[in-house]
Amino acid sequence: MKRKDFDFNLPEELIAQDPLKDRSSSRMLVLNKETGETKHKIFKDIIDYLDKGDCLVLNNTRVIPARLIGSREKTHGKVEFLLLKRLENDNWEVMVKPGRKAKHGDRIEFGNGLLKAEVLEVVEGGNRIVRFEYEGIFEQVLDELGQMPLPPYITHQLEDKERYQTVYAKHRGSAAAPTAGLHFTPDLLKAVEDKGIKIAYVTLHVGLGTFRPVKVDDILEHTMHSEYYWIEEEEADKINETKKNGGRVIAVGTTSSRTLESVADDNGYVKASKGWTDIFIYPGYKFKVVDALITNFHLPESTLIMLVSALAGRENVLNAYKIAVDERYRFFSFGDAMLIK
Repeated sequence: MKRKDFDFNLPEELIAQDPLKDRSSSRMLVLNKETGETKHKIFKDIIDYLDKGDCLVLNNTRVIPARLIGSREKTHGKVEFLLLKRLENDNWEVMVKPGRKAKHGDRIEFGNGLLKAEVLEVVEGGNRIVRFEYEGIFEQVLDELGQMPLPPYITHQLEDKERYQTVYAKHRGSAAAPTAGLHFTPDLLKAVEDKGIKIAYVTLHVGLGTFRPVKVDDILEHTMHSEYYWIEEEEADKINETKKNGGRVIAVGTTSSRTLESVADDNGYVKASKGWTDIFIYPGYKFKVVDALITNFHLPESTLIMLVSALAGRENVLNAYKIAVDERYRFFSFGDAMLIK
């Protein structure tokens, strides 16, 4: 299977640069994965497509302000860090730009020395392992100095950092938002529960590998990034009870989908667990637990459009994307939504 099989033409002006003021007023393209039929709705209409006894699965990770702008202590040259993964103590794996300004032993300071870092090693792929030094609580220092790590296709910073968080974001650790969840409001979630639909939460800390392009022609040669997840017992029970009673498990976002499929057994039941997953889902994969998916419109040739194609069929998905382009839907993180049922 080739990377180019998942390409499509996207006019640049359809890449959404700002979120809508009303989260639930985004447009929603509804795709029937069996027939390929499409319908045009508003996201708040999602309630009409959820039935009593279904279970909606949300990723409650919270994005940290992981972008830091600093300078080398010796030369004062500008250095940008993107925090990727917390290791032991105050060590982190980070992406550095420009990389040549972060050699082993180099020291970088942020916020006039409020936060300092020493480069410990260069790892595969060019990332760095660094050790941070600071006074007080790291999370508070990061909140003061860090910026939201918006995707590279977003050209400016947000005025309101919370707009790049879901309304149910809880556990800090992501370098990117689980953007399908950005469409939900507290009122809409309450309406979901009032209708008798379970809401289960999983956590997967989204890494920047989400935006990493597939560079190999044969997608089977692509190396998937690894992300940390956990599912608590109570949440696993909600999902399993839904399966047992014949309800549908509806994943909100590709991150929720990957989490569920990583821990599901062959009968579609999940177990409470935590760990790292590098699951790569592409056409030919048989979903074990996910019955339907709420998602955004993804980048051409990305692992995300491959996952969506595995659920709904590549031809159905590419046809739906063509319709979305023709109908001027808004694409990517702050764009419109798609329901695959």
